[in-house]
Amino acid sequence: MTISPLDWAIVAAYFLLSAGIGFAFTKRGGESLNEYFLSGRRVPWWLAAGSMVATTFAADTPLVVTGLVATKGVAGNWLWWCLAMSGMLTVFFFARLWRRAHVMTDIEFAEIRYSGKPATFLRGFRAIYLGIFVNLIILGWVTKAMIKILTISLGINPYFAVGICFVITVAYSVAAGMWAVLWTDLVQFVIKMTAVIVLAVFSVRAVGGMDALKTKVSAHFGTDAVLSILPVDTSSGSVTGYAWMPLLALSVFLFVQWWAAWYPGAEPGGGGYVAQRIFSAKSERDGVLATLAFQVAHYALRPWPWIITGLATVVLYPNGIGPTGDKEGAYVQAFVDLLPTPWRGFMMAGFAAAYMSTVATQLNWGASYLVNDVYRRFIRKDASEKHFVAVSRTATVVLFLMSILVTAQLNSVEQAWKFLIGLGAGTGLVYMLRWYWWRINAWSEISAMVASFVVFTICGGALGTVLHNIGLVSSADAFTPAFIRNAGGNADALVLLVTVAATTVVWVAATFLTQPEPAHVLEAFYKRVRPGGPGWRTISDKLGYPGEPIAGGRLAWLNWFAGVVAVYATLFGIGKIIFGEWTLGLGLLALAGASFVWIARALKTQDRVDEAMLENATG
Repeated sequence: MTISPLDWAIVAAYFLLSAGIGFAFTKRGGESLNEYFLSGRRVPWWLAAGSMVATTFAADTPLVVTGLVATKGVAGNWLWWCLAMSGMLTVFFFARLWRRAHVMTDIEFAEIRYSGKPATFLRGFRAIYLGIFVNLIILGWVTKAMIKILTISLGINPYFAVGICFVITVAYSVAAGMWAVLWTDLVQFVIKMTAVIVLAVFSVRAVGGMDALKTKVSAHFGTDAVLSILPVDTSSGSVTGYAWMPLLALSVFLFVQWWAAWYPGAEPGGGGYVAQRIFSAKSERDGVLATLAFQVAHYALRPWPWIITGLATVVLYPNGIGPTGDKEGAYVQAFVDLLPTPWRGFMMAGFAAAYMSTVATQLNWGASYLVNDVYRRFIRKDASEKHFVAVSRTATVVLFLMSILVTAQLNSVEQAWKFLIGLGAGTGLVYMLRWYWWRINAWSEISAMVASFVVFTICGGALGTVLHNIGLVSSADAFTPAFIRNAGGNADALVLLVTVAATTVVWVAATFLTQPEPAHVLEAFYKRVRPGGPGWRTISDKLGYPGEPIAGGRLAWLNWFAGVVAVYATLFGIGKIIFGEWTLGLGLLALAGASFVWIARALKTQDRVDEAMLENATG
């Protein structure tokens, strides 16, 4: 691809802008750990929301969506669309509670909810597991995606180009911490969103317009169901799925995965960098609004430019690109073939922005675990704030160096996504119930994590693959049950179901076979967070809060339902309008509007109720 001087100038201007914004907050970010990791807990909702949306729009995201659409149709996106239901639970059931917990990381939560050695172990183990293992997988896959982008698009060494992005991101992340991450995220999101919309427009033009796109994609798959949100086949007289989207897989997305599986950025009950933004918000209300705005933008407003370009690649590159038939890389090839100057430069800046926004968050988030939950908790408790900030900067650099090693080990971005979803299958219910049921203890979480890991590595083939690679077994699927090996397109769904079922049995048994947390720990946690609800009745009655409802009361469930309707109605309404179905599209958007009005009124009511409850507690 030929890059003109104007294109290069646009890319250079982007780097200067990002670096300038980042370094402008160096002094403020270096004052304390609270400033470095949480921006002093003074962040307005719109800035926190923009940062969350930017973080989840990584360089890999459009590539993965293209791969899903090219192999499974529009409905392939239910792999991640389903998580909106979990996200809305975070908005209306957990965001306020996270803010009240007043912790620096979600890992720290373990030692305010549980006690003793199990709680200490859980905090330390999860800090290392998430801060290093999971974090490096994420950094590795987004870097892998960026290398693929640069390999296809530029005639220069992709590792050199990625290195430039990485070094600049590390520099301002190390210097200024969360303040730099927040503001650069906001600018980067605007740049990359503009770029993908422009590419979608050029892609539709390249295939002859929207009607031609629909016709040609339907012909490629042999049915127009490929464009449907819920592709079910009733031609045989019963409801079935298609080979490229089996009914079992679709059902697992819709009814199981969203509440059962842990996934970074979409944790049941909240967590990770979403919780970090909630902690950073200047009030409970800002935390709720930030999380709500994030869910809407993430699931409803962003996907269609990626999907449309992905569909266009099915027509333009029906066999993928390269000798391996790469479907994900076809997205990059489309921008190489279709965009003129100066849009090429803008798109390159957009990819750099997508990559850098995610890397900045992952580095800061991972370092927060290593410093707050490992170093300060177990190694050095009494140092100055300046010392801890210096250690945080060192931890950020170390994570950067370690991520380079992981990148070379990943083959597919989509497979890395599926690996993390499968690895966390079955743990989701524990992470939600720990807020609302006093009987959950540290062993509940520990047993769920262990069971999920063991069952998934066996059923998902990870154990067999490792042993096969080192020559201990003759087949990579040596330990995978036969009914999963022979399941074809349903294999991933069956692995998830088996892992969820086995993990749930294990953690429920562990909960009742071990002692509950001591009464004084449960009482202290309740007074600090005030979760309410029947699951805490034993504790709340004793503390003088008889019959206290959950935050928002029954209204919280109506709000959750309205939020889910609002997101999906907006998502599908926009899609229908793009495909020319104006009447249905406008109707869905009207339904979304009504849902948003309901939520706005309900949140005002909930604010008044919660304020009265907390004032009564302190009065």
